[in-house]
Amino acid sequence: MKKTNTKMITMGAAIAALYVVLTLIANAFGLANYAIQVRFSESLTILPYFTPVAVPGLFVGCILSNILTGAMPLDVVFGSLATLIGAVLTRVFALKYPEKKWIAPLPPIVANTIVVPFVLAYVYKFDGSIPYFMLTVGIGEIISCGILGMVLLNALCKRKEKLFK
Repeated sequence: MKKTNTKMITMGAAIAALYVVLTLIANAFGLANYAIQVRFSESLTILPYFTPVAVPGLFVGCILSNILTGAMPLDVVFGSLATLIGAVLTRVFALKYPEKKWIAPLPPIVANTIVVPFVLAYVYKFDGSIPYFMLTVGIGEIISCGILGMVLLNALCKRKEKLFK
């Protein structure tokens, strides 16, 4: 039992660390923040499809990433909660509809498209309307979660028994 807990904690920590590294890479290219956000790390939001430890790993990774990229405190809270909601719903849908893997990126896309525009408008006071930010954040999430995430999901499906047992 103890070996399993250690393995699960290690896997969650590795997911968090990978999320941080990928966010910092995107940030170095100016892609991690602002109206259109293409965080490579958001492709990892499909991982709850395979394992429940991805949920806390993604949440912690997002908190750390937001802090390290200089996000405002309310962004750290609400942006990270959006990632948590997306991860939890991805896990729920994966358990309920395991044969429909195309559903995996939808919860984080929707959660971030709903939450992040309000952060951009009210926390950062960016010029633009909520619908405009929903469009721009949605585009970034479709690229990150929908396209990159599905590429990752399909690649991992071939090795899921070895990677996530």
